[in-house]
Amino acid sequence: MTILNVLPEVVVADFDAAVAWYQMFFARAPDRRPMDGLVEWQLTEGGGVQVFHDTDSAGTTQITMAVDDMDAHVADLADRGISAEVFDAPSGRFRLATIQDPAGNTITLVQDLGDANAT
Repeated sequence: MTILNVLPEVVVADFDAAVAWYQMFFARAPDRRPMDGLVEWQLTEGGGVQVFHDTDSAGTTQITMAVDDMDAHVADLADRGISAEVFDAPSGRFRLATIQDPAGNTITLVQDLGDANAT
């Protein structure tokens, strides 16, 4: 089996507000609108995010995205009015930031700091 693309789905009740918020989060418009109530951002060659309108399941999504420079990403988000709670994992190997979208979905940014036990 060859997987070509992974698109986790963020479920929202207020679709238009969510699309506007994610446009601010990703600093650009969606790449695709494959059907009513669904938009997609392609973030890497093999991965992206879908925002899907479903009032029954809204606010239940958790997504983790790896980033290269946590401070830069968090500062960039803050410039766009999006706040993040930043903390280090107890192991010291990862730096994390959690963000809530307006629907209550959780986005976690993760930066790998390397092996904390390496000498």
